[in-house]
Amino acid sequence: MTDLFGNPDPDQRPAPASGGSLAGADHANVPLAVRLRPRTLDEVVGQQHLLGPGSPLRRLAEGQPMSVFLWGPPGVGKTTLASVVSHATNRRFVELSGVTAGVKEVRAELATAKAELARGRGTVLFVDEVHRFNKAQQDVLLPAVENRLVTLIAATTENPSFSVISPLLSRSLLLTLKPLTDADIDTLLDRGLTDERGVRTPEGGSFTLDPDARATLVRLAGGDARRSLTYLEEAAASATALGSDTITPEAVELAVDRAALRYDRDGDQHYDVISAFIKSIRGSDVDAGLHYLARMLEGGEDPRFIARRLIILASEDIGMAAPSVLQTCVAAAQAVQLIGMPEGRLVLAQAVVACATAPKSNASYLAINAAQADIAAGKGGPVPAHLRDAHYAGAEKLGHGQGYQYAHDAPHAVAAQQYLPDDLADARYYEPTQHGYEAQVTERVRAIRQLLGRPDA
Repeated sequence: MTDLFGNPDPDQRPAPASGGSLAGADHANVPLAVRLRPRTLDEVVGQQHLLGPGSPLRRLAEGQPMSVFLWGPPGVGKTTLASVVSHATNRRFVELSGVTAGVKEVRAELATAKAELARGRGTVLFVDEVHRFNKAQQDVLLPAVENRLVTLIAATTENPSFSVISPLLSRSLLLTLKPLTDADIDTLLDRGLTDERGVRTPEGGSFTLDPDARATLVRLAGGDARRSLTYLEEAAASATALGSDTITPEAVELAVDRAALRYDRDGDQHYDVISAFIKSIRGSDVDAGLHYLARMLEGGEDPRFIARRLIILASEDIGMAAPSVLQTCVAAAQAVQLIGMPEGRLVLAQAVVACATAPKSNASYLAINAAQADIAAGKGGPVPAHLRDAHYAGAEKLGHGQGYQYAHDAPHAVAAQQYLPDDLADARYYEPTQHGYEAQVTERVRAIRQLLGRPDA
């Protein structure tokens, strides 16, 4: 049995050398993210909202039988927490992948767990990507969880409410993990540089991490602990190849080998790329829109920021020419929040294609700008008396509501009466275009204004 990184089961690995560091070839061959995997809950970085005294994870580590679902983005410690919990009480730790394991493998592990339990040793069954299990596979787990044959720790990047059968979920605790903060990633980088299990120069000394290189590693990590340590390890190897004990931005760039390093999420590139992104979609160049989307995603840009910009664009630059695009963009933003990355890139790509290929109109944008300009200029007199609220005592004596015509009683449900204040009675804010669906709106607006006695000039 292997873990998430393809390494032997922890029970079958060579014992660590004195001091906790892996010796010789083991240290060189085991990825840094695995070497630095916390050995106790107190070594876990991040997720402090789940690690307080008396928390479910603390009780699990103390041996209390229960099953939990860990829901969160990649690289936030789901596998780590499962491993730490299992070894805290010397329980057997078994890992299955929802991608590769079938019903046969699940049944076999449960049979072994039953035999181990009869000998007095419990089993922690860690199922990674449990949302990949179909209903039949999840049904196999149900009796084992219900009878506490195993302690199930299931990890998922998708909302379990939509991907896990209700009976299994109702018998387990759902714990939500958060992306690591920049401060958390910074702590991990320090650990990778100073811990005896961390990166070392050929002479066995410590590396120095250039401040700009550190900032780049933190940004590229995107809240993912595994990614941050992988990049640090590769950057240290690049520095060694350059004959230096200092990890510089150049060493990081060689290690990551991505154009993403030329995207500064907090600097000029951030503003330049998002500007080019919006202008490309506004200009209907779908290929350019996808290019800048990929550039931002690879640079670690927050996908929620991108989704918000698309929602704005859908109203500002497309509007009534294709009103359904706004719905697409709102749905994309909700989906990104729900499923996270990397799958969220597919949703954003669909929204970009929808926006770029849609007919364009900024008529709604210009209309609200014009209306607000009039308000800012001091225009906008009293609300016409017949439109004022007439539902309170004394309103009738003030003439409120008198002469009001109920629109649904009028032909075409358009009542010819004055709606705007006197000083804006002839104002025209919305000027629809002939693009897409808005061409139909143009004819309707013209007909309505005729019925209202305010024909277009």
